[in-house]
Amino acid sequence: MRRTPLVAAALTALASLACTSTPAGTSPGDASADASATAARASAATREVPADRRVLAISVDGLNPSALGRLGRGRTPALHRLLAEGASTRNARTARELTLTLPNHTGMVTGRRVDASRGGHGITWNSHRPGTTVQRAAGHGVASVFSVVHAAGGESSVFTGKDKFTLFDRSWPAGVTDLTYDEDPLALVKAARRDLRREDRALTFVHLATPDVAGHEHGFMTGPYLEAVAATDSLIARLVRAVEADPGLRREVVVVLTADHGGKGKDHFDPTRYADFRVPFLVWGPGIAPADLYALNPDRRAPGRSRTSYAGSQPVRNGDLANVVTGLLGLGPVPGSELGVDDPLDVVAD
Repeated sequence: MRRTPLVAAALTALASLACTSTPAGTSPGDASADASATAARASAATREVPADRRVLAISVDGLNPSALGRLGRGRTPALHRLLAEGASTRNARTARELTLTLPNHTGMVTGRRVDASRGGHGITWNSHRPGTTVQRAAGHGVASVFSVVHAAGGESSVFTGKDKFTLFDRSWPAGVTDLTYDEDPLALVKAARRDLRREDRALTFVHLATPDVAGHEHGFMTGPYLEAVAATDSLIARLVRAVEADPGLRREVVVVLTADHGGKGKDHFDPTRYADFRVPFLVWGPGIAPADLYALNPDRRAPGRSRTSYAGSQPVRNGDLANVVTGLLGLGPVPGSELGVDDPLDVVAD
């Protein structure tokens, strides 16, 4: 599903109207979208998206880092290359509360924990719920990396293999310039490649669902799941080749890659299980030298096999993605975000 310009304009107009008044019967969370948009504008008030920097964010749904060891460089050459040539770790963490797809992806784009009572984004479900927004779930304004980029004059596109991600489109209609939903992963990646080449987006967010789909059907870390990870590696290679084949993209695009959860056996639903809460995190591209992210960030705590809380020194989390992206684009942190604000994740050595 590609949102057409006509629909985009209509959604933007509706969002603008919704933000200027609160009709009877609406919840405070609906009206608070205005507050998050105002905060995003304030954050980017004196900054603009640089003309020479773009970010390609990739989320590999259900990527257990152990699969990379099992498959080796021969079966997953693209991921091994990005890990080796970039600033990376195979021992990052999901949100503490949940190891589910939609809550963790919402954390990736907002830089927030899940628990709304503690300032989180409030997305606790993992299904397609038409009409819902992040703001309504949180009960207050929630900005995102998309709204910060938009406030700075940039555009963002989202490519996803699951319809539940239309949540982003509804929550930040001005920030998500274009959203493409396609369950065919090859078609989705081809669309993302075309968009990278033809459009000048500050942020391109690509969600690759194949490992998660195979994990639920056959079991995580089974043969079919590992085949799905290898196939996804080939899709990532297509995106990387598109960047390297174009001189402009090669100079400008930085890749940020992580996962929403891992998984082993029949599911990934236990937030206390190492196989579920451990994910990779890497940053690769111009200006990024090979490094271990924990060595680059001594203020971050390498977690070993522990689950970790939000208190004290933090591990690298998939929710760091939001403020890593804004940092790479020279913008301030996402307003209201928590992860990577007091302890920004360094991806370049001093």
